[in-house]
Amino acid sequence: MFLEFFGLREQPFGVTPDPRFLYLSPAHREALASLYYGIESGRGFLALIAKPGMGKTTLLFHLLEKFRHTARTAFLFQTQCTSREFMRFLMAELGYETVDQDFVHMHEKFNQYLLQEARAGKGFIVVVDEAQNLDASVLETIRLLSDFETPRAKLLQIVLAGQPELADKLASRKLSQLRQRVSLLSALHPLSKEETQRYIQHRLKVAGYSGTPLFTNDAMVTIASFTEGIPRNVNNFCFNALSLACALRQQVVDSAIVKEVIADLDITPLLSETWNPERVSSYSEEGNGFEEHVRQMELHRQNKIKMEPVPAGPSRTANDATLTPSEAKAYLEQVAKSLKQWQ
Repeated sequence: MFLEFFGLREQPFGVTPDPRFLYLSPAHREALASLYYGIESGRGFLALIAKPGMGKTTLLFHLLEKFRHTARTAFLFQTQCTSREFMRFLMAELGYETVDQDFVHMHEKFNQYLLQEARAGKGFIVVVDEAQNLDASVLETIRLLSDFETPRAKLLQIVLAGQPELADKLASRKLSQLRQRVSLLSALHPLSKEETQRYIQHRLKVAGYSGTPLFTNDAMVTIASFTEGIPRNVNNFCFNALSLACALRQQVVDSAIVKEVIADLDITPLLSETWNPERVSSYSEEGNGFEEHVRQMELHRQNKIKMEPVPAGPSRTANDATLTPSEAKAYLEQVAKSLKQWQ
């Protein structure tokens, strides 16, 4: 939507865990180094704990990329499952069809595969994301996988990644055997205000931006405070801020735009206790699609320009006209509504 306007090659604040955009804050750098060292040293079990939105998945993809040529890797995120389903997901990552196989047979097959990889001089790394959702019985199954070993080395390196609830489970008495096997425990922390600014600048640079700063210093400070240094929050906020700035044909995100975005992201009016239909914009569910909405908004803008009196001074053209904040907000809401209908 705003890539061409700001001279960007790609979306800098996307929602996918692209390792190219990973910003290594001190906490992220330390966690990455710890996980890398643990795998290289063959420690068997590692854990990464962080609150939602801290960039766990992005960091894990970056970690696996480092072992792309030396180890076989499996990334599992289906954590609402039984022990048998977990083994099926794991075997599917290796390219094996296990629909009609029982748990014992899958266990044996997996052991054979590990030995095969070891003879070829390769290690094996399994990353389980959102592991806080795993049932205790499935975590016990994962613990048993770590028993696959030779007299000299572990055949399997396992990384459990999850939210603080994972730490709660590991600390429980019934999972004490699993906790004892976790050799290294890493954590991620929110970005400081300075790190948040560097994070934003880093992502813009990776996306191809090389001009003057897109955010004023005051805007940066407010963004860091409002998002609490959580990368996912920063991404969402900056996407909205750049979208609004583009709609206003404004090259820099200033405090006024930031305040407008804060108001737009306020979910309070939508809560059931405070719901008021008159305060929430509503649009007909009928429509002619995204292009028609955009066309209608552009016609509205052009008609408004024609009706406005020409100010004194240098001539004003349609190309020089800008939307008012209320018009820009309505435009963005219209686009968001259209995209939602198209999903």
